[in-house]
Amino acid sequence: MLNLSSRPTFFLRAVVAGLLAAHGALAGAQAPAAASAPAPAPARAASGGSMAPPAAAASAAPATATPAAPPPPASGTTAAAPADNATVRALVVADMEATISSQFAGRLTSMPKQVGDTFAAGDLLAGFDCAERQAAVKAGQAELLGARETHLAKLKLQSLGAVSDLEVTMAAAAAEKAKSQLALVQAQEKYCQVYAPYAGKVVRMRAKAFESVQLGQPLLEIVNLSSLRVQLFVPSTWVRWIKPGKPLTVAIDETGQSYTARVSKISGRIDGASQTVEVVARFDRLPASVLPGMIGRASFPEAK
Repeated sequence: MLNLSSRPTFFLRAVVAGLLAAHGALAGAQAPAAASAPAPAPARAASGGSMAPPAAAASAAPATATPAAPPPPASGTTAAAPADNATVRALVVADMEATISSQFAGRLTSMPKQVGDTFAAGDLLAGFDCAERQAAVKAGQAELLGARETHLAKLKLQSLGAVSDLEVTMAAAAAEKAKSQLALVQAQEKYCQVYAPYAGKVVRMRAKAFESVQLGQPLLEIVNLSSLRVQLFVPSTWVRWIKPGKPLTVAIDETGQSYTARVSKISGRIDGASQTVEVVARFDRLPASVLPGMIGRASFPEAK
């Protein structure tokens, strides 16, 4: 005879056992199904319906493109070096160009030449008040005359035995000293007039008539237009082919015209900072319209 009080416990155990059995049966059914599932289809080739092998499919994966290296240069060829541009800036300068200055402190009395005036060699450019210098010359002449007379008197007395040889020698020395002092004041008197050292043209006035100037003060600037030359600063590598006598063409910006010239001198030193060398050229025919200070371009037609 069953105990009724144990029925709920028996019933609960039976339910749990049934659930465990159902779970085991389900797990056993899923394992054969996974084993029998078909393998994934291989990738198709990009060209059509044919099947590509796995290795080809793996290589068909997208990858970052690598730029192709440039082809090597052909054997026996070298890169062409850029040719030197045989054209440089040029400056027209004058060999004979000077600033005339005062030789002593004094007052100007005349300045006959002005800016733009031409003059010949020896023409008066400036005059000073020279009364003091002229007086010094007269004083020097008088001293020289007295020293000579004293020397002559000493010589006569020496012949009579009245003076010693030393006194005669001292008198001769005094005469020579007076002579040299006279030459000095005469040389200073010449500074009262300033004359042109060569033919040329006045380009600038630095003082005016009746002004008082100091020693060494500039008075005017002059230039000789027949001594023009062309100054160039060319690359140092040009010394391989540029030589005295080399022809060139100078195109002046101010006149708009070109003139022929030739190299006359080449500097003996290369500037280390700019790597240039100074070259001097002379015009074949002196142009009348070209002035010092004009600039342009110098071209060498045979730059080799």
